[in-house]
Order: sequence, then C-alpha cells, then structure tokens
Amino acid sequence: MITPTTARFYYLWMMLFLNVTCGIAVISIASPLSQEIAGLTPVAAAAMVGAMGLFNGLGRIGWASFSDIIGRPMTYTAFFVIQIIAFYLLPKTTNALMFQGLVFLILTCYGGGFASIPAYIGDVFGTKNLSAIHGNILTAWAAAGLVGPQLAAYIRATTGSYEQTLYIFAGIFVVALVVSILIQFNIKAIKAGNSKDKSSVIERARFSNATA
Repeated sequence: MITPTTARFYYLWMMLFLNVTCGIAVISIASPLSQEIAGLTPVAAAAMVGAMGLFNGLGRIGWASFSDIIGRPMTYTAFFVIQIIAFYLLPKTTNALMFQGLVFLILTCYGGGFASIPAYIGDVFGTKNLSAIHGNILTAWAAAGLVGPQLAAYIRATTGSYEQTLYIFAGIFVVALVVSILIQFNIKAIKAGNSKDKSSVIERARFSNATA
C-alpha cells in the first residue's frame, strides 16, 4: 500500500531536506564565504551572488531534463557525489574563478534537486498520488530553509571560519548519498516483490484453468 508513512517517503524527504539545507546555507553565506576563502572584493562577491540565481535556474531546467535520460535515482546520486567533492574542494580553492565555478556547480545541484523531486515522487508513488505526497515532501524544503542558514551561522561562530562549515556539509552529503542508495534498494525490493506476486497470480490462474 502506498502511503506517506512508507520508507520511500522518508528517504525522499531526507534527500530533499539535506540537499536544500546545504544549498540554501551556501546561498546565505556566499558573499562572506567568497571573501574569506577566495579573496573576492565585496563588489565581486555581490556579482557572484547575483549570478547564483542564474545557475540555480539553469540547474532546474538542465538536471530535470537530464533526469529523464538517466533516471531520478541516478540523478540524485549524482547530485550528492558532485557536492561531496565540491564542498570538500571549496575550502582549498583560493583561485577566484575556480571557487565561483564550484559554487555555481553546487547551485545547479540545489536547483536540480528541487525541480526533479516531483518526477521522482511520480516514479516511486505513481502520478495518482503525486499532489498529496508532493505537498508532504515540501515540508522538507520549509524545514531546510530554517535549518540551513542557522546551521551555517552556528558552525561559523563555533569554529571561527567557514572551512569547517564546508567540511561538515560535505559529510552531510555523504549521509545523503547513503540514503539515495538505500531508496534504490528499497524500490528494487518492492518491484521484485510485485513481480513475484504477479507471477503467483498467473500461476494460480493457470492452475484454475487446468483443473476446471
């Protein structure tokens, strides 16, 4: 039975929550982060923040389209692998252009994750249940909007730099990657069970016809 209380729902909720938490945290600290690590001027940092909206939008279009080719499970796995690497490299990247490139890459994954989740829900739960479950899943986005900036600010205040903040976010994406793999196993197990049930129904029908 498909309900919002299944493991698949919580896996999807957690993936969206973790992706948005880190993405929106980067948006909230992008200007001081770029000035501290890459040495951007306040004007250059402001220009980077403005460009981030463009890459957020491009990520929504590009990743959502690409997910039709490779599938939503692989798309989310790609998001998390890319961002583990990007968040790990950011504190070490003092070159301004490379730093901004990594930030823009993270923003495409942030936007792509948000845009791809409705299709992922449809794949997992079916389009008949899409509207109700999407509404429930979006509570992850609301929660992440509160947690992300506060978490970034807390870690910055505790450690005195953004370096540890970025490493912690990389670790968060390791958790997200594990969840993205778990949901794939869960989906495969359910499909295998459904196939077995269908085979049993067919066998029972054949037996009934043979003995009729």
